[in-house]
Amino acid sequence: MTSDPHVPSPLPTPTEPSLGISEGPIALTIAGFDPSGGAGILADIKTFAAHGVYGMACITALTVQSTLGVQGMEPVAAHVLDETLLCLAGDVRFAAIKVGMLATGEIAGAVARFLRRQPRVPVVLDPILRSSSGAELLEVGGQAVLREELLARADWITPNLEELAALTGRALSETRRETEASAQALLEMAARLGNPGLRVVVTGGHATRPDDLLRTLAAGSQWFSGQRIVTRSTHGTGCTFSSALAARLALGDADISMIVEVSKRYVTGAMRSARPIGQGRGPMDHFWNRR
Repeated sequence: MTSDPHVPSPLPTPTEPSLGISEGPIALTIAGFDPSGGAGILADIKTFAAHGVYGMACITALTVQSTLGVQGMEPVAAHVLDETLLCLAGDVRFAAIKVGMLATGEIAGAVARFLRRQPRVPVVLDPILRSSSGAELLEVGGQAVLREELLARADWITPNLEELAALTGRALSETRRETEASAQALLEMAARLGNPGLRVVVTGGHATRPDDLLRTLAAGSQWFSGQRIVTRSTHGTGCTFSSALAARLALGDADISMIVEVSKRYVTGAMRSARPIGQGRGPMDHFWNRR
C-alpha cells in the first residue's frame, strides 16, 4: 500500500524531560497571522511572554491586514497544519493550548483531531467568526466543526456578544439576563456533546457596559465589572484576553474567578499603556506589566 504524504503519522511520544527547550511551561497557540502584530499569533506569543510562559505557534491562515482592517486571507493547507502540530507535539508537552482563527472546515477538523490527542491539556477556544472590520474569518463548514467537535473538547470558550449569538442561534443579547441565558444555552450544547465542565466567558468590550460574564453549569454566573477606556488601541483585545487565560492555566492557576479577573486586568492595562500605532485601531502594549 502506498502511503499518502498528506495523512499524518501517529502522534510521537515526547521523551523525558517533557518540557523541551524551556524550563518553564510551554503554551501553544493555533491561530491566524496578523502582520500588524495586534492580533492573532503575534498577540498570543507576546501575551504568553508577558506572563513568563514560553510560546509556540501553528499558523492557520495568513491575513492581509493593518490597523485599518482585514483586506484578504489565505488559509494554510490542512495537511501542513497537521504536520506542524504533530512535529511540535513530538518534541514537547504543552501546558495549555489556545485556539483562535480557524478559517476553514478542513483546518477546524485538523485542529479537532489534534486536540483529541491532547486529552489532559487545558484548551481555551476563542471562536473568531469575523474581524472587527466585518471580514469573514471562519466559513460555514468551519463553524459547524466548531459547534460539533471543538465545543466538545474545549475547557474554556471566550465569545463576544456577537459570537455568542451566532454560536447559539439566539438574538444578540442586550441585557445581563439575556447574556446569561445565551451562555447557558452554549453550556447545554457542550453538555450534550459530553463536555459538562466547559467554562464560558462572554467578553463585553463592545457593549454599553464593558462587563464580562463567567458562567458554568456547576456554579452559575459571575460578573466582572469593566471600565470604558477611551483609546484607539483596541486591536486584538479578544485574542489577548483568551491568550492571557491560557497563560494562567499554563502557570497552574486553578481558581477560575481569579484567572478571569487577572486576565481582564491585564488587557485593561495593555489598553491603558498603549501608544498610538497606525491610522486605525492600533495594537495594545502587551508588555506593560513587565516594566
